[in-house]
Amino acid sequence: MAGRDKTVAMLSLLSGAVVWGIIWYPYRMLEHAGLSGLRASILSYLIALVLGLLLLRKRVGRERPTWILLLIGLCAAACNLGYVLAMLHGEVMRVLLLFYLAPLWTVLWSRLLLKEQLNGTGMAVIALSLSGAVTMLWRPELGAPWPANAAEWLGMAAGFLFALSNVLVRQASHLSIEIKSLAVFAGVVLLGLLAQPFEPATAVMLTGKFQMQGEHWLLLALLGVILLVINLVVQHGLTHTSANQAIVIFLFELVVAALSSWLLAGETMGVQEWLGGTMIIAASLFSGKMEKV
Repeated sequence: MAGRDKTVAMLSLLSGAVVWGIIWYPYRMLEHAGLSGLRASILSYLIALVLGLLLLRKRVGRERPTWILLLIGLCAAACNLGYVLAMLHGEVMRVLLLFYLAPLWTVLWSRLLLKEQLNGTGMAVIALSLSGAVTMLWRPELGAPWPANAAEWLGMAAGFLFALSNVLVRQASHLSIEIKSLAVFAGVVLLGLLAQPFEPATAVMLTGKFQMQGEHWLLLALLGVILLVINLVVQHGLTHTSANQAIVIFLFELVVAALSSWLLAGETMGVQEWLGGTMIIAASLFSGKMEKV
C-alpha cells in the first residue's frame, strides 16, 4: 500500500475513534430526557439503515449476502449492544477495562484468520497500548480486572466481538464498504429489538413516560447521519489496515472520551488519565511498524 493510502486509512480509523469518544454525549442527553440508551441506539441505527438503503442502493444492488457479511453484521451488532447493556447494568470503569482487552483478542483472531504475525515492535506496541488503557481505567478499589458478574462478562464479550468484527471486515476486503456498513446497521436494529426485554426496569419506566419532541427527532436524525458517515469511513480504514494496527488506533477513543467528559461534563482528568492517554497516543504513532514483513 502506498504511503498516502496508509495515511488515509489511519486517519479514517482516528476519525472513528474521535466520533466514538464524543458520541456518548448526545446519547446521554437523550437518556436524561427519558429515552433509554438501548432504544436510542435502535432508533439512531434504524435511521442510518434507512438513509443508507436510500443513498447506497445502487452501489450495493448487485452484491449478494454471504456468510461472512452475516457474521460481520451479527458480531458488530452484538458488540455494540453488549457494550450498552453492560454499561447499563455494571460498574462503568470495570466494564470499560474488560472491554478494552480487545487488543489481546485481536492478536488471536488476526493470527487465526488473517495470518498476521507481530514482530518485536508489534508486541511492544500492543503491550504499550494495553498498559495505557489499564493506566487510564484501573481503580484499585474495584478489584482485579476479571469478570465478577453477568454485566462484566458481557463487557468482556463485547470487546471479544469487537476484535472479531474488525478482523472479519479486514478479511472481507472483497465486499464493498457500503454493504458491510449496512449489515452492521441492520444487525444492531435486529438484535436491539431482541435485547429490549433485558433492559433495566428503571429504563423501561422512563422510556414509557418519554414524549418525543421535535428536538429529539432532530438529534436522533443527526446521530443517524453521523453513524452512516463514520461507519463508511471506518470500514474503509479497517479494509486497508492490519487488524492489529487498527485496534491500537481505536484505543485513541479512550483519550477522546476522557477529554470530552472533562470539557462537556466537567469530569476531572488527573495524572493517571494524562499518563495513560500519552501511552496510547505513543502506541498509535508506532503502530505502523507492527507486522513482520
